[in-house]
Amino acid sequence: MENMNTFQQFFYYFDENGSYVFMQFVQHFLISIYGVLIAAVVGIPIGILISKYGRLSTYVITIANIIQTIPGLAMLAILMLAIGLGQTTVVVAVFLYSLLPIIKNTYTGINNINKDLTDSGKGMGMTKLQVLYMIELPLSLSVIIAGIRIALVVAIGITAIGAFIGAGGLGDIIIRGTNATDGTAIILAGAIPTALMAVLADLILSFIERKIDPVKKNRKLIEPKIESLEE
Repeated sequence: MENMNTFQQFFYYFDENGSYVFMQFVQHFLISIYGVLIAAVVGIPIGILISKYGRLSTYVITIANIIQTIPGLAMLAILMLAIGLGQTTVVVAVFLYSLLPIIKNTYTGINNINKDLTDSGKGMGMTKLQVLYMIELPLSLSVIIAGIRIALVVAIGITAIGAFIGAGGLGDIIIRGTNATDGTAIILAGAIPTALMAVLADLILSFIERKIDPVKKNRKLIEPKIESLEE
């Protein structure tokens, strides 16, 4: 590899270590997605709760904001003292960092629903639970997905740092590159798939978010009817 340029070294590394890179890619993604899914299971109910009890929102969002301001390495160091090294520590870190966007977007999505719609549901005899599941959650789902999208992109970056405490993932390849004498190609072999993962996750969830956006869906249903009336 000594006589090769960085571009050639990059492809040579993939040719020799493709299965290893793929394994680390899958591991990196799974650590990220586990943390975000746990945060969604916890954060969405919290977001719903604070949307119903406004006084709690300031305290809950402030706590989530404080967690978000802690640097990634500092968070991992704190958790490492309590939990130890490995993937579990990184999953917990991802969970903590994912709470803010998920809670905030759930809270915002439900609060921004037209009150006339929820009042109509109550007027039809719906219980609070029925209003939540049949009106509020479907209408705020695209905003909640946007929060999960932000959380997942952040999680992928946090997981890369997790390699410093033995969690593996693509960050492990980046660290190997920084320790090598001429490791630019190895660093790129870890950094490029990490960036690609973040971009793909963002694009896929952004597509889902647009597809389930109630405003756009209703517009598609209403516009043809308006055009037929105008004719």
